[in-house]
Amino acid sequence: MLFVPGSKPERFEKALASGADAVCIDLEDSVPEAGKVGARTAAIAALAGGDRRLAMRINGLATRAGLEDLLALDDAATLPALLFVPMVESDAQPALVRAVLGDRAPGIVPLIETVKGLRAAPDIAAAPGVAAMMFGGGDLSADLGVMLAWEPLRTARGLFVMACAGGGIPAIDVPFLALDDADGLRAEAEAAKAMGFTGKAAIHPAQVAAINAAFRPTADEIAEAEEAQRVFDAAGGAAVRFNGRMLETPIMRRYQRILAMRSMQDA
Repeated sequence: MLFVPGSKPERFEKALASGADAVCIDLEDSVPEAGKVGARTAAIAALAGGDRRLAMRINGLATRAGLEDLLALDDAATLPALLFVPMVESDAQPALVRAVLGDRAPGIVPLIETVKGLRAAPDIAAAPGVAAMMFGGGDLSADLGVMLAWEPLRTARGLFVMACAGGGIPAIDVPFLALDDADGLRAEAEAAKAMGFTGKAAIHPAQVAAINAAFRPTADEIAEAEEAQRVFDAAGGAAVRFNGRMLETPIMRRYQRILAMRSMQDA
């Protein structure tokens, strides 16, 4: 998920060519107040091209700009594939999006960026129309008074992932802000995957390859998952020994997620 400022429409095509699974046109943090209207206009014009990889992050629904973004989308001929909504603190905000956009509402991706939002995350994850959630580590770190780094936010990340798992939706990790620290990006992406995140946002095209490498299953992981599925099926779904360990239904769920990601990559 590569973010691109809505105020920089000349970057939209480059972002789409980056190899990211999706490109999110941002109308919020990366756009100064004076540029909000122009960014909104540019984003809606880009959506009209029909590229289903395009998502959009509107401004917070507690702001005038956010409400104007939502009303502009209601008037737009084409909506994004996903709609990122910042500063979500209750399931009332996804409900508002659905109330305004009706049956046309795209998948909603709330950003959990405050302590209040984290406490309400299980309810938000289970709300109708919510397709995924994103961990908003920048604002949350400010809320907690800690650095935007892995260790200070470990507990918050764990609570967030559990909320997403409880709602049965993907968990997206916060972008890594140190653009010149390739090793740090790789380490954080791998740690996020190990914790249960499904993906990680990027703020520069140069970050996309490392994130994809961390989150997409390797050839060895796919081969192991395929063999596990074959062995499990041959056992009729009963517990069976596989690679020196017991293979049963809960373990198969991880392998099946790998196979689902393989299918997405093949598509």
